[in-house]
Amino acid sequence: MQKLVEGIHQFQSEFFGPRQSLFESLVAGQNPRTLFITCSDSRINPNLLTQTEPGELFILRNAGNIVPAYRSVESGEAATIEYAIKVLGIEDIVICGHSHCGAMAGLLDKNPAKSLPAVSAWLAHSESTLRIIEENYIHLTDPSARLTATVEENVLVQLEHIRTHPTVAAALGRRALNLHAWVYKFETGQVFSFNPKESQFTPIEGAVHAVPLPARLNSLI
Repeated sequence: MQKLVEGIHQFQSEFFGPRQSLFESLVAGQNPRTLFITCSDSRINPNLLTQTEPGELFILRNAGNIVPAYRSVESGEAATIEYAIKVLGIEDIVICGHSHCGAMAGLLDKNPAKSLPAVSAWLAHSESTLRIIEENYIHLTDPSARLTATVEENVLVQLEHIRTHPTVAAALGRRALNLHAWVYKFETGQVFSFNPKESQFTPIEGAVHAVPLPARLNSLI
């Protein structure tokens, strides 16, 4: 705790002063353009990763960067997503998984999770991820590779879940929203974006890929 207190003093004396005008401008309200959904893991810092200032990201964090399907459970996730789109006018949603994710490791290894009933119930929202891995990745026997595949597939599963939210579906239908699937490898600093053309995650180097609308929606627009 002492480290946190010292950090507050350092923030006030060395950081806040030179940027006081920025913080004062935040009194008028926030105008983020991106909802950034990521894991609660302490090794992930969205603002540091994206080099964004206060007020530029609307951040939603939980274990495993999970988005329950709409009405599958009453959750803060649904409220946050609804507010981001309807009130803040968010234009992009990023779901960002990360390497060595403890939540995804727990999803694969069910036994330890039995002693954590709340965690087990939460990970049930990634049941489709587990089924995909168990049925489609039989060839992956290396634990590290299997965990990486789980992290990636889970991001894509959660993107499908977020499409079930009415505000998201409506915004997608009028082409006012883009969805992005990212995976952050914290030990190298690399960020990978799902490339629909290649059907795989590739390093972010230039343009950022948006996950396209389902064919059904494209045919309606």
